[in-house]
Amino acid sequence: MKWQSIILISIIVFSAIQTIHAQSEGPLIELVVTEEEKIILFGGFSIAVIAIILFLARDTILRRKTSYDKEELESKKDRTYEKYHSDWGEDYEELGYRKNTKEDKAFRDAVKNDELPDYYKILGVSREATHEEIKKKFREMAKKTHPDKTKEDSEEAMVKLNRAYEILSDEESKERYDKYLKID
Repeated sequence: MKWQSIILISIIVFSAIQTIHAQSEGPLIELVVTEEEKIILFGGFSIAVIAIILFLARDTILRRKTSYDKEELESKKDRTYEKYHSDWGEDYEELGYRKNTKEDKAFRDAVKNDELPDYYKILGVSREATHEEIKKKFREMAKKTHPDKTKEDSEEAMVKLNRAYEILSDEESKERYDKYLKID
């Protein structure tokens, strides 16, 4: 993007300097343009116009296909989907700028529905706990709640415990989780 702007500005400055120079030599000088120079000028302007059009249409050209675009749905025929959904919806992803992962979407949806569990409470650790403390506490809790040890139906508790450890043991996931977690 920067280099494109630099090229465009340099072309404008170069053409302005040539115009100023041509006018400063006097009004009696007649400008003669040969056929070859006309072809070069026309080709240059054509390339510039095409480059500007491609630059302006880059979002349309590079837009990623969504799951809706890939399927053959009834709403495509009567355009009802387009009436109620814009490109700025949840399925729109700006190329190269936004990290819109499935995990982020899951966190946003859970926060929106007030269903985001407090994994720190599930593991019984503080928010400032180190990776080693989280790992140690997870192992202790896993020994206590594992279905093979307790001989009870504690699979759901074990799933929650595993999910809490999965999120809190990974630094990126933990940082993302902390961003979405509402601290009381």
